[in-house]
Amino acid sequence: MVILLLAVGSCRKAGSWLVKEDIPEHADVMLLLTGTLADRVLQVGDLYGEKMAEKVWIVQDRLGPRTELEKRGVKLLSGSGQAREAMIGLGIPEDSIVILPGDAASTMMEAESVRDFLKTQTGVDTLLLVTASSHTRRAYNTFKAAFSSLEDAPELYCSPSKYSEFHAKHWWKNKEDIQDVVYEYVKIINFLFFEKRKLRKEQ
Repeated sequence: MVILLLAVGSCRKAGSWLVKEDIPEHADVMLLLTGTLADRVLQVGDLYGEKMAEKVWIVQDRLGPRTELEKRGVKLLSGSGQAREAMIGLGIPEDSIVILPGDAASTMMEAESVRDFLKTQTGVDTLLLVTASSHTRRAYNTFKAAFSSLEDAPELYCSPSKYSEFHAKHWWKNKEDIQDVVYEYVKIINFLFFEKRKLRKEQ
């Protein structure tokens, strides 16, 4: 792994490779992946305004100790709940936003939740993943692997948020960008050696 990371560090195109962008003319559903919210929500808002899709899905993120807080009478808005409220604030109708069950804490868990939800749906032929720019390559590969067990898997597309603070072409000049690149490649290694195998076993 150390050798691979050193190789990544020596490649100036390592940041650009992480960004996958292939936006269709129209999608049946946009899927907002949780994580950094402002950049992703803004991208969804722009795309919705351009009539890219009429539906937006979000997977419920992990509740964790929030459930204990609610037992004590304290309401803490989840990340998916915050994203929903922000999108409504941008003018997306409430009935256009669906929060999928999932209790997800990773991209793989989001992919599994969406895959299971798709088994109950019809008419979803194209799915557009909206996420941070540095996350698009890994997200696409993870969802592609998860959907391989579906008989009628939707076509997958990616829309990297133009509001992401990631400089793909000059990533080595900024500490935060270097951290993003290293983090993503470590996650990709984890996907290739562990998560992809787990997804295959579920088929």
